[in-house]
Amino acid sequence: MRTNGWAVLSLLLLTASAATAAPPWWSQWRGPNGQGISHETGVPLEWAEGQNVAWKTPIPGRGYSSPIVWGQKVFLTTAVEGELVAGAKPTKHFQGLDEFNHPDGVGADHKQTLKVLALDARTGKILWERTAWEGLPFDTRHRSGSYAAPTPATDGERVYAYFGAEGLYAYDFAGNLVWKWWPGGIGAFGVGVGTSPVLYRDLVILQCDEDEGRRSFIVAIVKATGREVWRASRKVQANWTTPVLVRAAGRDELVAVGLEHVIAYNPTTGEELWRLKGLETVAVPSAVVAGDIVVVSGGYPNKLVMAVRAGGSGDVGGSRVLWRYDRGTAYVPSPLAFNGLVYLMTDKGLLTCLDAATGAVKYEGGRSPVASSYMASPVVVGGRILLMSMDGDTHVIKAGPTHEFLRTNPLGEPIAASAAVAPGRIYIRGERHLFAIGSGT
Repeated sequence: MRTNGWAVLSLLLLTASAATAAPPWWSQWRGPNGQGISHETGVPLEWAEGQNVAWKTPIPGRGYSSPIVWGQKVFLTTAVEGELVAGAKPTKHFQGLDEFNHPDGVGADHKQTLKVLALDARTGKILWERTAWEGLPFDTRHRSGSYAAPTPATDGERVYAYFGAEGLYAYDFAGNLVWKWWPGGIGAFGVGVGTSPVLYRDLVILQCDEDEGRRSFIVAIVKATGREVWRASRKVQANWTTPVLVRAAGRDELVAVGLEHVIAYNPTTGEELWRLKGLETVAVPSAVVAGDIVVVSGGYPNKLVMAVRAGGSGDVGGSRVLWRYDRGTAYVPSPLAFNGLVYLMTDKGLLTCLDAATGAVKYEGGRSPVASSYMASPVVVGGRILLMSMDGDTHVIKAGPTHEFLRTNPLGEPIAASAAVAPGRIYIRGERHLFAIGSGT
């Protein structure tokens, strides 16, 4: 019997690993595979106000979540602060037996409105705006942060927007609420949550770590219904990183990073596959993946990078740690892994390039010509690294084992959210506007 080639191709696509066969759209935090890598070649890499800006749209409120893109729709979240409520107090935090109040924690004494927006990717017009939650928040946020920090995710049918203790919400593309799910109280030492949802097959997966870890867990929820299918308890204190998927030893693994432990789970069942000693420093940056190597990092109070070969079993100790490096990391921005190299970035924008397999240093301290601060994570577009600063500038660096600065593109307002990339466009969320970088409409 002759086999239909298209049928075989369809079967291969259906059975491919979700850790490697991602949709083409920038559908979640850091893009299709959660790695900040785009292979788009038709995207302009030079812009300014009035040059290659297809549109810019004012966005209400305050949000550090990234835009996501599917087809001709762009989605993002925002938080609008309302009136002061006298006497309102957030949840209490403890370090050991002592009560702890973060000196930069703000916002819990004001009403907050948490919103999900959809925009037309061609014109920037807001198609719909929905209030997911409104009221007094469970906890404070960092004064330089936002209650809309986690990036939403989409599978082309629904948009999944997470706001920590204020819930996870699923909307269809017309803006109808399909379901909502409550995680319970999640305290993050008074500075707000940062982890974003990860999509795997028919599941939405969330890492819900809180304060000192007594009630931390990771959970999987059915995308269509909002039903919980598994929940794994974890003794890991609050962190702000997003789990990553990696293919190793013939299976998919979900790797969740923390101060105490790095743990890999079976994303279908929640079964723990392996673990090793954690970063012993605050986990904010997301891990990056190079083949079956997972590179995890932290930048405060200590700087540490570890490269771990996935695919182990049980407590692997240090047996699968390939290399360590103790410089060049950031408190907030995540690194990159691209073409066999790992790019670390400090909060001041200094780049370090390492060999992903060996940790060999290619260069350290690569500078852009203008000093600045950074909260957005870098992205790769067409073999170029884009670093987006709180000054509103995007510095373009050539990817490769030597540092080569190419140009600076100004937009005129601070950029704290990481960019999204789609065919012909880069979407950049500034402090007040969403910008579409591209030619025409």
